[in-house]
Amino acid sequence: MTSTTEVAVRGGRRTMAVACLVVFTAQMATTIYLPSLPAVEHDFAVSRSFAALSVSLFVIGAAAPVVLWGWVADRLGRRAAMLTALSLFAVAGAALIVNTSPVWLLILRSLQGIGAGGAAIIARIVVRDLGGGDALAKRLSVLSIAFVTALGGGQFLGGLIGSWQGGFIVLTAAGVACVIGTLTLSLEPGRDEKSGVIRIYLRILTMRAFLLPTIAAGLGFATIVLLQEVAPFVFQRYFGLSVEQYGNVGLLIGLAYLGGALLVNRLASGKGSPWLMRAGALVMSGSGLLTVALWLLPGIPLTAALVTFIALYCGITFGQAALFPSSMAVAVSKVPEHGAYAVALCGFVAQSIAGVAATFAVLLHENLVWASAATGLSLVAFLLVRVTGRE
Repeated sequence: MTSTTEVAVRGGRRTMAVACLVVFTAQMATTIYLPSLPAVEHDFAVSRSFAALSVSLFVIGAAAPVVLWGWVADRLGRRAAMLTALSLFAVAGAALIVNTSPVWLLILRSLQGIGAGGAAIIARIVVRDLGGGDALAKRLSVLSIAFVTALGGGQFLGGLIGSWQGGFIVLTAAGVACVIGTLTLSLEPGRDEKSGVIRIYLRILTMRAFLLPTIAAGLGFATIVLLQEVAPFVFQRYFGLSVEQYGNVGLLIGLAYLGGALLVNRLASGKGSPWLMRAGALVMSGSGLLTVALWLLPGIPLTAALVTFIALYCGITFGQAALFPSSMAVAVSKVPEHGAYAVALCGFVAQSIAGVAATFAVLLHENLVWASAATGLSLVAFLLVRVTGRE
């Protein structure tokens, strides 16, 4: 006879597998699209800034209703909330396949972002339901491995596909697969929460131990989003890489993120989440400062500059992979009584900071300017985790 413990373990593994698929799909909605940005600019006859705006609005759409998704997940249950978010994601993706209007490109990408952001944050809520502490950091690092697979693999796949239409076909199919996976899970039902949702969120926001690591996680995420938005133009236009070559670079970036995620998974129990978030922020800041130096030094051969830039990009990515799950685990573990709301609020703050950074990134065309902005974000994140570590 199968014991209750064995059933729980298998259920937990299945939950983690579906959560990873959801996070993978949500992140791939950005990365599979990146190699096609110059093609979007051409096919829709729009400016570079307009094409990049389709990335920014996706990120903003993912951030804006995240706290609402936390309330939906708590009141209506994880399953209903997840299925709603995934359905919106898949329907918007299907519409994008046949869309020819620049205006509707932005509208549908915003809706797709709302669905992706909701699905990703509910996946993290479901993982939080399995327990907190450093064990949560380890589970979040597993989600980071799914994130990194989409970060590098999505970009690589986008380079192979070579068209934004093909990318949206893949995303729609992945969204449907996530729906099917969600239907196989036994998830927590809704709750009759007596306290008002606004009151709960305001109470959490007053907790310094929650807020500082959450903002640090958001600044780290914003750094990566900014780099993702400018990278297609830097690699393809400044360094002269083809769409396929740029897609191949995504594999190296993915390996860097994988390394950071595995570091968290391996050291979370020993070193602890606070140490890991400080180490991640330090690596990001150091790599960012060297990136600024790269654009300041004149006369570097193009090939040497390309290799150096890829290495530093991977360094920033590695640091973020260590910073984000560790900071999120530290923050969420400070609010054990309102896990879903804490996860949602943490995601909202992180996505909002990233959305603001992505919006301003459309204006940053000079290499030194965007590199300085990205480094500034990383340095502030490092200062915040240092303060968190002393408390």
